[in-house]
Amino acid sequence: MAGRMGYRAIADALRGQIDSGELGPGDRVPSENELMATHAVEQPTARRALDVLKNEGLIVARRGAGTFVREFNPYRRVSPKRLQGGPVWESDDERQPAVEDLAISEEAPPPHVARILPVDRVLVRRRKYVVEGRPIQLAETYYPAALVRSTAIAELNTGPGGAYARLAELGHKPVRFREELRSRMPRAEESEALRLDQGTPVICITRTAYTADDRAVEVNEMTLDAGAYILEYHLTDG
Repeated sequence: MAGRMGYRAIADALRGQIDSGELGPGDRVPSENELMATHAVEQPTARRALDVLKNEGLIVARRGAGTFVREFNPYRRVSPKRLQGGPVWESDDERQPAVEDLAISEEAPPPHVARILPVDRVLVRRRKYVVEGRPIQLAETYYPAALVRSTAIAELNTGPGGAYARLAELGHKPVRFREELRSRMPRAEESEALRLDQGTPVICITRTAYTADDRAVEVNEMTLDAGAYILEYHLTDG
């Protein structure tokens, strides 16, 4: 590949090496200086070629070490075939997430939550999920404050069965769930909290829990590191 090349052609060549496995996960990618020498280009061209792959999420820069092919060791979350009073998500991954930075507060609902929970005050549980020291998810869960105030849902430990068991004890058992998924680029505070590499999007899941009389009793907003997850759904015809 001798001779002068444009940055897109250099990026295409490197991408081809990654796709073919010639450059595997964790392998070091040629530096700007190496690309300049190999392809007879100036530094801005070499830098733009690497930036293309960084923005695509294929490579990551490590300060003082160089640039490397991104390693993908995803955490798999699986939807159960039927709820049957169990969790909304399951996983057979041995790396169970730990909860960090759990905070509970009572506040006015943001407008998008108020459209689902039409109340003046909500109780909010905020936390971060970490696997092997790596943050992979942020979560904010909203409940009508008047419904759960002074219950275990307002405590750090919600007890056996979690918040859904406590809602059932209050006569508001969730029986139906609605989820919305979207992907977007992270905000600055999300990048910092999840320690995201350049070019990594987030998956946003908003799950609403409804009772048998179709009352919304919980809104759970989850922000997932898209480079850390595989979401597996099971759908049946009955």
